[in-house]
Amino acid sequence: MPENKKVHYIPAKPPKRDKRVGIYCRVSTNSLDQLKSLTAQVSGLTRLVAATPQWLLVDVYMDIASSKTGSSRREFARMLEDCQNHNLEIILTKSISRFGRDTVDTLEALNQLKTLGVRVIFEQEDLDTSNTDSDLMISIIEAIAQSENESRSENIKWGIKQRAAQGTSKLYNRKCYGYVHDKEGNLIIKDDEAKNVTKIFEMYLHGKSIIGIVAELERLGVKSPTGKDKWSKRTIDVMLSNEKYTGSVKLLNNGKHKAVYLCEDNNPAIISKETFQAVQIEKTKRSNVIKDENGVQRKGKKYSSKQ
Repeated sequence: MPENKKVHYIPAKPPKRDKRVGIYCRVSTNSLDQLKSLTAQVSGLTRLVAATPQWLLVDVYMDIASSKTGSSRREFARMLEDCQNHNLEIILTKSISRFGRDTVDTLEALNQLKTLGVRVIFEQEDLDTSNTDSDLMISIIEAIAQSENESRSENIKWGIKQRAAQGTSKLYNRKCYGYVHDKEGNLIIKDDEAKNVTKIFEMYLHGKSIIGIVAELERLGVKSPTGKDKWSKRTIDVMLSNEKYTGSVKLLNNGKHKAVYLCEDNNPAIISKETFQAVQIEKTKRSNVIKDENGVQRKGKKYSSKQ
């Protein structure tokens, strides 16, 4: 009888990891949230490389934009150099939006990498340049980029509305002539400029035209908000309509939004509400434009002042 021998099973050799992979990650700012996003990108993509037979992680390239470096992408440039030196065969990145700054930027990089024989994989979109038709890839990228731009625009608009509604928008404390910022970023009155603001409103209510106000300010040697000797009519017109001088600020008041946000007592007042309203009434009287059921029309006579 044959002797029963114990069999020792030797596990098969794992496939050789010889496909050299580089991970590319990018965030647009160095804020805490963005840095957390960067960490998550690197962690997730590293696990994907480890779970894929034959893939060998060679390097991780991370770009972090900041106010100092701007849009500089040194790590991206280093990655391309490594590809040119044939150190990488595959680039793994989270998404198209993380890979390129815009469609043109992305397409240029992809064409360069295709020429070098480097495969690019976008994990989020599940796109692989090695098995995707070039024209289709371009169409997909352009469509995604367009969608992202629209989404980003909507997010920005939504953010502006939310901050306006919550009273946290920095636009409430945007500086204008007559005010400066204190250490906390709040508006405080700049006395010499505030006196000029008061004088401008008074001159208008006493019958001076905007041209007359400009001439008087220049005669007195008053510097414009930009520090010039000359004042523009537009500057005076905008100042006379700026409700901020009463201490109240309206946001999203351009007719394009359904809601207008009014923050009262936002800053110290230079002009009383009564004076401001009187100027608005006077401006309407002097306006050469009227609105009726037939639309916008012009008056037969223009306001004239000898002052």
